[in-house]
Amino acid sequence: MENEKIPQNLLTLIISIAFINLLIYLITQAFFAYGMFRDEFYYLACANRLDFGYVDHPPFSIWILAMWKSLFGDSMFAIRIVPAIVTSINLFVIGLFTIRLGGNKTAIIISTIGFMLTPIFMGMNTIYSMNVFDFFFWISSAYIFLRIIQTNDHKLWLLLGVVIGFGLLNKTSMLWLSSGIALGIIFTPLRKELRTKYPYIAAAIALLIFSPYIIWNISHDFAHLEFMRNAASRKYVGLTPVSFIIDQILILNPLSILIWLPGLIFYFLKKESKQFRVVGFIWLTTFAILFINWHSKGEYVAAAYQILFAGGAVMIEKWSLNKSWIKYATAFPVILFGILFAPFARPLLSVENFLDYQNSIGLKPPSSEGHETVLPQFYSDMFGWEDLAKNVSDVYLKLSEEEKKHTLVYCSNYGKAGSLEYYSKKHLLPKVVCPHNNYWYRWPDLKNITTLIIIGGEIEEHLESLEEVYEAGYHQTKYAMPYENNLPIFIGRGFKRSLDEIRQSDKIFI
Repeated sequence: MENEKIPQNLLTLIISIAFINLLIYLITQAFFAYGMFRDEFYYLACANRLDFGYVDHPPFSIWILAMWKSLFGDSMFAIRIVPAIVTSINLFVIGLFTIRLGGNKTAIIISTIGFMLTPIFMGMNTIYSMNVFDFFFWISSAYIFLRIIQTNDHKLWLLLGVVIGFGLLNKTSMLWLSSGIALGIIFTPLRKELRTKYPYIAAAIALLIFSPYIIWNISHDFAHLEFMRNAASRKYVGLTPVSFIIDQILILNPLSILIWLPGLIFYFLKKESKQFRVVGFIWLTTFAILFINWHSKGEYVAAAYQILFAGGAVMIEKWSLNKSWIKYATAFPVILFGILFAPFARPLLSVENFLDYQNSIGLKPPSSEGHETVLPQFYSDMFGWEDLAKNVSDVYLKLSEEEKKHTLVYCSNYGKAGSLEYYSKKHLLPKVVCPHNNYWYRWPDLKNITTLIIIGGEIEEHLESLEEVYEAGYHQTKYAMPYENNLPIFIGRGFKRSLDEIRQSDKIFI
């Protein structure tokens, strides 16, 4: 199958699986979705302020979002059509990848459905984010690289450079994939390619496409590097190599080890597939880099596992030729476990039914940031945002018409800021200022501002910057994260420090 035309029946199979994914995604979004996720508000805010870079991510996903919402609007369902389409194409490419490794029907079903039901794939692709495209760019790059190995077609190097370039412009983690490709070339017979010009042209193309973000960082004091340093030293300081490994097992579905472990055997221990070892280096290098980093999240390596799922599925199929029970003993537990835990990765039940389901199996809601919640943090961050906008609007409406003209809302994080901007179309609200990530660069005209509406915090803290502060409202909602709930809403007047001084001192890149 390496250089042959793919049989129609196999193409039909992977198209069918991709279509099923699309259908399931659209149905769950239409009937079971809880609400906009905090990051989606921020992405929409960034899409309203197009640039060649942002503090916490490159611009590709934002450019796509800006184009999409200009055509179809910015409702939750509209923007989530993008993940539905991209993930379905993603599964199609996994199927192609599996076929090119020598897989047939059984291998295709195991690799595509097995990965489709991993909690990390379902969860990350439930919402609009750069991660949606990241999975796609990883498997697409790996597929093109595989075809280079199989066909020796040097023109494919140019295509690989383009895909990696746009992948980098979406998320800088593509550097790990690039490192894996480089090491795979060096430590396998493929190093003969280094005597040709094509790998270097591919690298130059990728760098050229990625260059807008490099230039943006240079002109913004390397803001993204500051963001990554802060995340490693503050947000993820409690992570260890042990948690890194455990996280991978959990987010991939613990039983999926029955698929990806044979994938390691396929790439690195099986003589018949040693030609594919260079592709296996993508996962191996990514894993090693993140493991050595010490404070990595397990999800960072998730996209690389698509390669192992494909290789593992082919290995399982080969083992099953003489012992057919192996494929059933592998596939059924993985798929069943994936279905049982799917409600924890993607909204498939009403909140009340989900809580009953959660309690019935005795799982305490996980939180990656140490906060106790009724719902998993991923779901809690989908609740309470419009309530916040309404409660702040109620405070704003109490001001005189003259004072309203000179009032801003101060928000401590981009979730609050983005949601207020989003719901300002429905609730009357002033402009927002926020020191968090890219909002730090986007403060509106600060002239003639006399009043701040401040969400949360303590009066004593706010009196360091303002002469007068008093509580004018209260935000209380249901299911939201604790730090986004039960918050006093203050009105402050009389600046002891200028708004620019406040902006500089409160800067948060994390």
